[in-house]
Amino acid sequence: MSEQPTDNVRQFTVSADDDGIRLDRWFKRNLPQVGFATVSRWARTGQIRVDGKRAKPEDRVATGQVLRVPPGGEEPPREPAKPKARALTPEQIAEAKDMVIRETPSAIVLNKPPGLATQGGSKTTKHVDGLLDAFVEHERQPRPRLVHRLDKDTSGVLLIARTPGSAASFSKRFASRSARKVYWALVVGNPDLAEGVIDAPLAKQPGTGGEKMHIDEENGAAAKTRYRVVDNAGQRAAWVELEPLTGRTHQLRVHMAAIGHPIVGDGKYGGPDAFLTGAVSRKMHLHARRLIITEPKAGEGSGGKLDVTAELPPHFAASMEVLGFDPGMSDASPLREETPEKTGEEKKQAARRHFKQARKEERAPRRARGAASDKAKPKGKPAAKPKPKPADKPATGLKPKAGGKPRKPAR
Repeated sequence: MSEQPTDNVRQFTVSADDDGIRLDRWFKRNLPQVGFATVSRWARTGQIRVDGKRAKPEDRVATGQVLRVPPGGEEPPREPAKPKARALTPEQIAEAKDMVIRETPSAIVLNKPPGLATQGGSKTTKHVDGLLDAFVEHERQPRPRLVHRLDKDTSGVLLIARTPGSAASFSKRFASRSARKVYWALVVGNPDLAEGVIDAPLAKQPGTGGEKMHIDEENGAAAKTRYRVVDNAGQRAAWVELEPLTGRTHQLRVHMAAIGHPIVGDGKYGGPDAFLTGAVSRKMHLHARRLIITEPKAGEGSGGKLDVTAELPPHFAASMEVLGFDPGMSDASPLREETPEKTGEEKKQAARRHFKQARKEERAPRRARGAASDKAKPKGKPAAKPKPKPADKPATGLKPKAGGKPRKPAR
């Protein structure tokens, strides 16, 4: 956003980061002191203009458009303004910046260590989200934000968006599953099939406060994981690549335990059997090795592919060496073909097809009931309907003249 002050009104040029958002949302981002009621009144009275034309709060703005905003409109804050950036110690700032493996105009990519939570909770005070203020250099710079998560004990690639616009763009790619993630894991035993797809719906396990998931064929949400065995240490352990085709909580951990090969160190889902004897660490061996995602285009980055690989944490690398696995055997290539993002028209067509199919499925039971009732009817020719009797004629014995009225009977 760039401001061009005039004598009585203010003019702002819409930045690339605000491209496509609603006008009222633009005010919330850039002029938060102006309330929604004021924005609505200005729009209703024609005081807000976009490229010289009247605009409504629900209209969307585009990069480069000029907004004319009248003076004033500031509302007194209801509560003291909170500082945008938290005060971090030099050690916390160093910890945050030591995790960085790639920076672009739209993203900061971290290699999250195991044991560090992604977000805070009732008993979690130290987390990645609390360290993101280390990347805020001045007041006007937006605070970076998370766009996906990793479990506390899972290490590896964690994508952070620099601005609200890039956060929205990355979130869409994760939601549409066009972002491709490849994990490395060490599992107990050696799967019989060298590769395959685990298709098992997941739901929160009752009585665990939502902290544990389980397979629920009836009420669970769809969950699919593709896996491939890279190498094995006999029947003791295997090194596998995992690619989540959906993004459910604890999906990879539940799925591997479900096929009898829990992730090494995952006592929550594998129980005592998830730990190996000897020099293999008791920490969880699940690592987000590689992420491939498209960056935003306008003003944020090149719009090309962001392809990042994260190095293994020390305990995982040491266990690989103990078991005789060579990291060079895999480049963590995605196991599935890239799914191109659908255009707006393709999404509409897909919605129409879905609606048409749903209507067809609704009609099917009715047709089946109709067919069943037809079968229940007796076969053969239907009984002839009785012919209606002709109406009684007056007993006159006389016929009407052709083209005339009937003659009266003689008296």
